[in-house]
Amino acid sequence: MDAAGYAGLSYWHASLPAGGLAPRPPLSGDTDADVAIVGGGLTGLWTAWYLLQREPRLKIVVLEKEIAGFGASGRNGGWCSALFPRSTVSLERAHGRAGALAMRRAMVDTVDEVGRAASAAGIDADYVKGGTVAYARSAVQLAAARAEVDEARGFGVDELELWPADRVRAAGALGASFDPACARVHPAKLVRGLAAAVERAGATIAEQTAVIRWAPGRVTTNRGTVSADRIVIATEGYGATFRATHRRILPLYSLMIATEPLPESFWDGIGIAHGQTFTDFRHLLIYGQRTADNRFAFGGRGARYHWGSAIRAGYDRDPRVFEHLRRGLAELFPDAADAAITHSWGGPLGVPRDWHASASYDPATRIATAGGYVGDGLSTTNLAGRTLADLLIGADTELTRLPWVNHSSPDWEPEPLRFIGSNAGMLAMSVADAEERVTHRPSLAARVMGPLVGH
Repeated sequence: MDAAGYAGLSYWHASLPAGGLAPRPPLSGDTDADVAIVGGGLTGLWTAWYLLQREPRLKIVVLEKEIAGFGASGRNGGWCSALFPRSTVSLERAHGRAGALAMRRAMVDTVDEVGRAASAAGIDADYVKGGTVAYARSAVQLAAARAEVDEARGFGVDELELWPADRVRAAGALGASFDPACARVHPAKLVRGLAAAVERAGATIAEQTAVIRWAPGRVTTNRGTVSADRIVIATEGYGATFRATHRRILPLYSLMIATEPLPESFWDGIGIAHGQTFTDFRHLLIYGQRTADNRFAFGGRGARYHWGSAIRAGYDRDPRVFEHLRRGLAELFPDAADAAITHSWGGPLGVPRDWHASASYDPATRIATAGGYVGDGLSTTNLAGRTLADLLIGADTELTRLPWVNHSSPDWEPEPLRFIGSNAGMLAMSVADAEERVTHRPSLAARVMGPLVGH
């Protein structure tokens, strides 16, 4: 694929400056390195960046099948948030209160760290920290908003607020929760800018280089073999395409649309400022932002899981889901109903069996891994990069003592159980929303599914 082909991946890719997607040269044959990184997304690039901040003389080679930022790192919703796939209550059950609070503090701090590090690296990624508004559009959702704010106050880390109805302007909103720990970001600008910064710091990025397999001390590609003292596996949802990690991660598709730019008067009317992101309390997740050029970038779940954890370009676009998103956006903001949809896209994110992201290092094999972000990766990749950098150089830090370090998720079930269970779970979230609309009570289906999705 050439630069024009990569521009078609998403609105984010299409809106990069001219020349911003030109592929770098592939690996030119066998070579050696101190650290070989498999995957040119944010996890791999942040790891390289922080390693070089700590040890500038390291020889680092990043291997990417397409171009840096091809996958979820360049196509996501642009939320640099403090969200983690597992809830604080769930983390407390698994790791104790101290561990849960440490994880929450690290995630909140990471939102600011992404902005600071991007600035230090000379990256303009449209970063504006405006927080997230989560609309409550029914009595059931308003109760959920209150419970979320009360829970946050109980733990004392996240500074959530409950907003009254007169402070929000989404259609039918009875109120909202507001989380200040989120920034609006242009993800493709961030990941492509980070790739350039990592190169300037001394790393080599070999694009259009397909990794075939890895083993301690060696990564084999279609362009040659990299002999490396340490290896980092940073493939997220694409880990399902490798035999060694096929059942460790499930690729779940999330799709998005972008509208034409809308006038300032429109944004003033709906009360969404630059830097703010938004969602609501439905169970089948939606997410949106006001882009720097005044578009809606709006996405959500709804695309089905594909047999055998298959990942194909054709799965990036599903007209049924795009229409569902268009209707959902118009339902929230009726004045946007006639806005032209200029871009539609999607891609796979990575889901571990227990919905618990992790950052790990095995000193025996000298192989590090990180991932399983379940769509919360724009910030969590940065925390992973800092954590892996500390682990790879043998440092004992607050980051290396966080409870997600060396967490091991169970494998996903073999087919057909994986196919049946994943798609049944997606259907259950749709059923839960319908159930609440009819009964006006919290969904029983959602309560049953809660423990399976990190709540």
